[in-house]
Amino acid sequence: MQIIGVCFLLLAAYVLYDAIGALVGGKAPDHSTVGIVLAGLSLIVMPLLVHYKRRVANRLRSGALEAEARQTQVCACLSAILLVGLGLNAWLGYWWADPLAGLAMAPIIAWEGLEAVRGRTCCED
Repeated sequence: MQIIGVCFLLLAAYVLYDAIGALVGGKAPDHSTVGIVLAGLSLIVMPLLVHYKRRVANRLRSGALEAEARQTQVCACLSAILLVGLGLNAWLGYWWADPLAGLAMAPIIAWEGLEAVRGRTCCED
């Protein structure tokens, strides 16, 4: 779990570095139709998974599965941020929206990494 947490922290640092570099350099990212479709599908699938995981967690009285449902909810939030950034870039030409989305995601990713390093995730109970 700690290795995964460290990987999340490294990912957050990379996303932050890349987003700041893109904003400072005025570097417009490429359009990603595949990314838009995947982020959109995630926004459909992830909330459904959250609903069913919570339902099963309540029936089993499983704190671990409830925590997993919360993690899935975080993933849905990240997908929403990603979709906004990619969509604004692709459809309106707002090149800065994509790196701004990265800046919005970095603290969320870092928080999840810190929680994993500290052992405060699904396996606490």
